[in-house]
Amino acid sequence: MKSPQIIFLALTVISFSVYAQSANPIVKTNKGYIKGDFENSIAVFKGVPYAAPPVGSLRYLPPIEHTAWKDTLSTQKFGEIATQPGGGKAKGNEDCLTLNLYTPKTDNQKRAVVVWIHGGAMTGGTGRDMNGHAFADNDDIVTITINYRLGALGFLYLGDIDKRYAESGNNGLLDVVAALKWIKQNIASFGGDPNRVTIMGESAGAKLLSAVAVSPKSKGLFQQLIAESGSVQCIRDITTAKNERALILKQLGLKPTDAAKLLTLSADTLMRAQAKVCDGIGGNSFFGPMYDGLAISEDGYKYANGANMPRIRALIGTNKSEAHTFVSEQAWSSDPDKNVLKPLFRDNEPFVNRTYRAKLKTDSPYAAAVSVVTQYMYQMHSYRFAKALAANNIPVYMYRFDFENGKKYGASHGEELQYLWNTKKIIAGGGEKARLAVYMHPAWVAFIKTGNPNNALLPQWSLYKNDMRQIMIFDKTTRLESLMEVFNDSDFPSQVFMLK
Repeated sequence: MKSPQIIFLALTVISFSVYAQSANPIVKTNKGYIKGDFENSIAVFKGVPYAAPPVGSLRYLPPIEHTAWKDTLSTQKFGEIATQPGGGKAKGNEDCLTLNLYTPKTDNQKRAVVVWIHGGAMTGGTGRDMNGHAFADNDDIVTITINYRLGALGFLYLGDIDKRYAESGNNGLLDVVAALKWIKQNIASFGGDPNRVTIMGESAGAKLLSAVAVSPKSKGLFQQLIAESGSVQCIRDITTAKNERALILKQLGLKPTDAAKLLTLSADTLMRAQAKVCDGIGGNSFFGPMYDGLAISEDGYKYANGANMPRIRALIGTNKSEAHTFVSEQAWSSDPDKNVLKPLFRDNEPFVNRTYRAKLKTDSPYAAAVSVVTQYMYQMHSYRFAKALAANNIPVYMYRFDFENGKKYGASHGEELQYLWNTKKIIAGGGEKARLAVYMHPAWVAFIKTGNPNNALLPQWSLYKNDMRQIMIFDKTTRLESLMEVFNDSDFPSQVFMLK
């Protein structure tokens, strides 16, 4: 018979074990302790500040470090979304520089880390739109989603009116860099490896992370990138940035010489003006980083092919019929130049129109429109980026998502996301979609963990080479194909949207 002391000790151990499993996870960061929650048996920290709130005198300035806090900070709720238009007025908050962190365990295992940079035309969206459990729960990957400044607060150039704002046109980009710095400094305490960081994004998120990749300020902060439907085509020249600002000012009833007044306008006033300027399809291309000579010093493709480009690894791809998402048959049939091409490309419209007219020899007007706009908005620039990286001996894996899912014009913009982030639900539904998820999600997991997407389920996925051009096609039958040619309009500049 066991002694009362032994029984008491056993009960104490059991009690402590139960308490340890049910207590909130607490981790020390470089600014103080934070407290999260357990969800699905993993530790989750929401709304973690990675930089000081960019409010008051810090508006339009690059992010700075957050001050330390004494008491344990509760990080159990998502932070405010970045200020953005919504319902005819501003929604969100300028105090938005937070991240959400999902980790299988707060130990010292040095797991691979993936950082999701959300899309939304750089005017909308939030990190919370994607559920970090998708990669953290079953794939043993530390998953982080972030917020960054958007629209006029993240990408409006003011450097010519005050040198303090020399980098204001790249604040959204610099926010991402600040988040990566926080991750570099703190991720080991959350079971992650600071030297195994992959940045991943789709649409505007892919464009922004590509711009981050060609910024000298990001060097050493990540080792891999996954760019879905986006490249460095979002980076604009200073003239375009100034003319975009002039359109905002005009909407406010101000002159170009009144730019200094933007410093004191309310966020609601700014967002109302921005919403009107970006109304319609042209809002997809309006905002983005810029060549300011500081955050981004040279043409993105040139930098990617140069000696200063970090030795990263890349997974890059597009969807077959991206433009079907936002180019409607009605808009195209009534006045395509006015309704679609001019708003999307502005001064670059003649290049696209020229190719469209040639395409009409073989395709119907709307089919030609979807094909050509897809090429000029996404595919051409993704392949230019891949070409520059591959020529620089940087490993690149290319894919194209073709699965039509019953749609007349093929795989549209954003269609692939469900197969990566909602895998369990897709697989549970069975059929062709389930088979595709079984191929895609593990490939992304393998790349995040090893830098190579190959796994036992896929056909052998070869590196993209400029003399071979092999890409993985995700479709009813997933297969590797060698492209005979890649579309490229050599006259078209490196930026999609140009306003001279």
